[in-house]
Amino acid sequence: MRTSIATVCLSGTLVDKLHAIADAGFDAVEIFEPDLIAAPQSPEEIRALCERLGLEIALYQPFRDAEGVAEPEFARVLHRAEAKFQLMDRLGVDTVLVCSNVATATIDDDAVSADQLARLAERADRYGKRIAFEALAWGRYIDDYRRAWRIVERAAHPALGVCLDSFHILSRGHDPAAIESIPGDRIFFVQLADAPILSMDVLSWSRHHRLFPGEGGFDLPAFVEHTLRAGYTGPLSLEVFNDVFRQTDPVRTARHGRRSLTVLQDAIGVGRVPAASEPSGLDQVELKAQDTDGVAALLARIGFAPCGRHASKTAWLYAAGEARFVLNEHNATGAEPHVAGFGLRCEQPLTAAERAERLGARRAHRRVLTGEADLPAMLAPDGTEILLSDPESGRRWPQEFSGGNGEADSGILGIDHVNLTEPVADIEEAVLFYGTALGLERESSAELAGPAGLVRSQVLRSRDGAVRLALNVVPPLSESQPAARRHAQHVAIACTDLPALLARARARGLRTVPVSANYYDDLAARFDLPEDELASLRAAGLLYDRDESGDYLHCYTETIGTVFFELVERRQGYDGFGAANTPVRLTAQHAAG
Repeated sequence: MRTSIATVCLSGTLVDKLHAIADAGFDAVEIFEPDLIAAPQSPEEIRALCERLGLEIALYQPFRDAEGVAEPEFARVLHRAEAKFQLMDRLGVDTVLVCSNVATATIDDDAVSADQLARLAERADRYGKRIAFEALAWGRYIDDYRRAWRIVERAAHPALGVCLDSFHILSRGHDPAAIESIPGDRIFFVQLADAPILSMDVLSWSRHHRLFPGEGGFDLPAFVEHTLRAGYTGPLSLEVFNDVFRQTDPVRTARHGRRSLTVLQDAIGVGRVPAASEPSGLDQVELKAQDTDGVAALLARIGFAPCGRHASKTAWLYAAGEARFVLNEHNATGAEPHVAGFGLRCEQPLTAAERAERLGARRAHRRVLTGEADLPAMLAPDGTEILLSDPESGRRWPQEFSGGNGEADSGILGIDHVNLTEPVADIEEAVLFYGTALGLERESSAELAGPAGLVRSQVLRSRDGAVRLALNVVPPLSESQPAARRHAQHVAIACTDLPALLARARARGLRTVPVSANYYDDLAARFDLPEDELASLRAAGLLYDRDESGDYLHCYTETIGTVFFELVERRQGYDGFGAANTPVRLTAQHAAG
């Protein structure tokens, strides 16, 4: 199916938006009238630009308060419409969006609305134009697409049809199944937006909280399937009002939107995206910096063994159990230690990489010499590099490192999860990408209070829990704050018998984030722990949590650059992340600066 997006979704000038939309691979565009009015270019110049960019102008919008008005006012409506039809001729667009009336001086009479829309359509037909009538969720009287269709049907003019907007329909809880009763050729346009499920007035909800498909709580695949079964053949168009998107880079936002439509098309079986190849585990984590010595020393204190330097790159491998860290100084001038990427094990890495690319991921260009493992690599929207390995290549690439010595601590099992931070402007895009491109399932999100504000956490995981990825949105802090407090990331290392491992690590010089005495007093109140076990936790400085399956012990290391590590022990199938303890960690890190 053809794809489209409204210019209102993006920041920038109209010309900026059109270039971004074309670059993202859309077929068509909705021109939002205020964008055109503010543009210095003439309608003819905008039309010519769209033609050069290969963009069809599929819709001009919006035309407001056109029906259900007194006759003197309707004469003024026709006057306005004449000017717009002439403008549409100059733009080269044949369909205009007419919204249901929201004014207070409106007549609640289907016959009046039908008659006026029929006369408006007759005027439009003289110019070769069509009217797509849309029921706004906050329309004064017409706020249901089913009533809008009854009025259009009553008007009985071939130049009049309906526009179906998923937000206006699903936000009101209206059943979209009745869409299938509308003839496909009378559905003139379909607009798509997702949204979180909120309890607030629909106008504010619509204006500030719409999201791209796949990012909210609406069942958009079912909505689109209803329109297709009705016989709709026009473009699927995004119309997303969102405070964030109006401020962010239009090129990236347009690509984000295009990816969401690909995901949606894949969900309804009309795309050509390879099936997800679910990852079977985390293969490695890459930590990058100009100087990785501090991270290397921290890993050694935890119990990791150095496996040597890479044969052709300024990079070192540290390993213990199934956990592997690559410390990379290649092309890292000026960079503090940070999580630059991670590797995933899967049975079909090439297919997984192709799926990610079809969903808009950029291929990561890596220098690979003869004899080195050529792992498929891609870049997430935030720039994180993701490498994919099958069992054979996963065994082969560590052999490119040599010269290491030392023995790893036997209490380290592997990498439990990776925790990345995302700016508030990027979190929805990141969740959509990591979930759909990597075949991970989204778990419920959490909001946790810290000394610098609220931290939102979103977990994605494989079905068997072998891969866990946590994405955190941290509170906006001033650039004068230390980098570690602005956007610290961490990697959780799975251990067995954490108290014993921690004792050995401390003997090697490991320092962990301190835990307040108040925490243990509260722990005693929340859980019926034996007194000796509580005393052991207190003495070791360990945090504790419990769910219906088992227990969770964990602690956090000091921060190097923007990276720290969490040591975790899951007992009897505990499946969470100790979220209740996050404020304790945040407060201690805040105090440490």
